[in-house]
Amino acid sequence: MPAQAAEPSTAPVPAVDPRLLVREEGFKGYWSEFTRKVRGGELGSLPVFVGLIVIAIVFQLQNSNFLSASSVANIAVYSSGLGIMAVGIVFVLLLGEIDLSVGSVAGVGAATWAVLNVNHGWPEWLAIVLAVLAGTALGALHGFFFAKIGVPAFVVTLAGFLGWSGLQDWMMGGEGSINTPSGSVVEDLTNYFFEDKAVGYALALVAVLAYAASLLVDSKRRKAANLPARPIAEIVLRTGIVAVLCFVVAYVLNEPAGARGLPLALVLFLAVLVIADFVARRTAFGRQVFAVGGNPEAARRAGISVDRIRIIVFALSGTLGAFGGLFIASLSGGATKSVGGGNTLMLVIAAAVIGGTSLFGGRGKVWSALLGMIVIQSIQQGLNMIGMANAVQYMITGAVLLAAVVIDSVSRRTQKTAGRA
Repeated sequence: MPAQAAEPSTAPVPAVDPRLLVREEGFKGYWSEFTRKVRGGELGSLPVFVGLIVIAIVFQLQNSNFLSASSVANIAVYSSGLGIMAVGIVFVLLLGEIDLSVGSVAGVGAATWAVLNVNHGWPEWLAIVLAVLAGTALGALHGFFFAKIGVPAFVVTLAGFLGWSGLQDWMMGGEGSINTPSGSVVEDLTNYFFEDKAVGYALALVAVLAYAASLLVDSKRRKAANLPARPIAEIVLRTGIVAVLCFVVAYVLNEPAGARGLPLALVLFLAVLVIADFVARRTAFGRQVFAVGGNPEAARRAGISVDRIRIIVFALSGTLGAFGGLFIASLSGGATKSVGGGNTLMLVIAAAVIGGTSLFGGRGKVWSALLGMIVIQSIQQGLNMIGMANAVQYMITGAVLLAAVVIDSVSRRTQKTAGRA
């Protein structure tokens, strides 16, 4: 009797996550994955890092003081207020929308603080809180008209830009400017430096340990859920890179001649970034923002309250806009009718886009605000140091913004061609 042929097994073959294969191959696997992403249009923050390196080299060759302690401190301080406002814009852009009112909201925030604290003698902390809450209310109002009434965000925020500029002018009255009291909290926002070197190094150490802990906790959670997790070697490498960056910055701000220490403005900016990044990547709200930005109708069908998300995001933009306005007032020596005016709006939006946040919604990172603002302020600082006119600075910043949008558009088209969009 002939032997019967063995029946083919019907047991399903478990799928292998490609990220596991990448990590098993070590450095070669990571390099292959990196080149695959670049060819597929997933550039991430690579263009920004390359741009920063080029900027640093070019201006350092033109002026040897470009990377000095005072220059780096100036870049950090001037980046902070606008950078905080750019964080709010990042969330709005993730929705695929725009907020044109952030500059005038910043002006209203500064005016609210100045009128309450300086003119009427209210406690400064209370005035600051009410100034920030005023921004929250204005942003929520924009979100309400956009989400509930259906008015396009462009129109709503353009109306806010005009209306709140008028409100700021009215609040300031005939004085035109209200000087910042000496020794006030608002003055310290951009003028206080931690002269004790230990503070800078301690904060750098805390940042490194917190980053390493987050990687370890994430790896543990993924292993418990039978998901691919980063190996210890990768965690050590990533932590080492972050440690080098943190301690180099701490050294530059502390040690060279003329160094004033770690600026408070930078600490507050980084704190806002860390909190916002956690909200965007680790909370249900953050995931819902990406979902609404990617496809509002699909998000609605998935049970997400699209209107609620939109209102909250615009309220967040207004909150951070008003908070950033206090930094601008601190830099300018007081609240004026020009706070939030000029090129403030353009710089804030440009920072978010240059840093890598897509104008088309659903793609970007909170840290884009930091990277983009460093690029803009580095260019302005370098051009100021070599005596370039403001007109040239605007032209160069505009060219950089255009380049960022072009890269984003080409990247999206490449991803669609590769079937990854």
